[in-house]
Amino acid sequence: MLKRVFLSFCLLITMHVLLQAETLVVATYNLRYANRGDSLEGNGWGQRCPYIAGLIRFQGFDIFGTQEGLLHQLQDLKKALPEYDYIGVGRDDGQVAGEHSAIFYRKDRFKLLEHGDFWLSTETDRPNKGWDAALPRICSWGKFKDKKSGFVFLFFNLHMDHVGVQARQESAKLVLRKVKEMGNMPVILTGDFNVDQTHESYRLLNTSGILQDAYETALYRYAPNGTFNAFHTDSKTDSRIDHLFLSDDFKVLKYGVLTNVYWAPCQEQPEQVDTKGNFPKELSLNQYEARIPSDHFPVMLIVEEIK
Repeated sequence: MLKRVFLSFCLLITMHVLLQAETLVVATYNLRYANRGDSLEGNGWGQRCPYIAGLIRFQGFDIFGTQEGLLHQLQDLKKALPEYDYIGVGRDDGQVAGEHSAIFYRKDRFKLLEHGDFWLSTETDRPNKGWDAALPRICSWGKFKDKKSGFVFLFFNLHMDHVGVQARQESAKLVLRKVKEMGNMPVILTGDFNVDQTHESYRLLNTSGILQDAYETALYRYAPNGTFNAFHTDSKTDSRIDHLFLSDDFKVLKYGVLTNVYWAPCQEQPEQVDTKGNFPKELSLNQYEARIPSDHFPVMLIVEEIK
């Protein structure tokens, strides 16, 4: 009798573990391409990279899309985060040149089953500019299997054009076609869409019946600012141009715009910080400048896989 009770208890515990939904930490992060002008303004990649890597590791991203990263930036990030690998090619030559829309993922969590890239254009298989776009634009994708749960999903990541209105709308339609072509599977789409939540290309995706903005479906939202900051710590916007669209195979538990800053030495002669008043005498304050790791804030989700 006791043996049967014990076996029944073990069976219940096993079923509970099996039925418990796995959670994923998903994100999108425009890294800001490395350039001399930013360095002269105190926002160089070499200064920003350690804080970006630290934020990713602290928040525990499982899989995330990046935009604007040049090859050496992606290599720097991978070196700082050896537990991750990435997929994606340069948009200028389909190999290493130009900005990437790379997808980083934890090697111990996911098995990469397939991956590829296509250009946001009428000619999707080679580098070119589509419609009224100012620049070549690329979308990278991967088919991943969660090693913990066996859950298989598609992950798309892109950076839409900053000028071409038609290009953004047609790019949205193209991505939806690609999603349909790859079959009835769970899908995550991340990226810098270069439009906020009030524009047509956003609406095409959000009302497609295939994907929906995680901001709209999240059980809890933390969004003290929009997602673009232009490196200005004192700016505020309600516009979200970095989005995560998901199929209904995921339950979005939390959505957050991560407005982290770091502190760098002042470029000009710092003033003495007055610590007189109600402070412990042991306290020492030095004047530094608050800076942001990129000109975009990362957006992070905690989601459950729905089987």
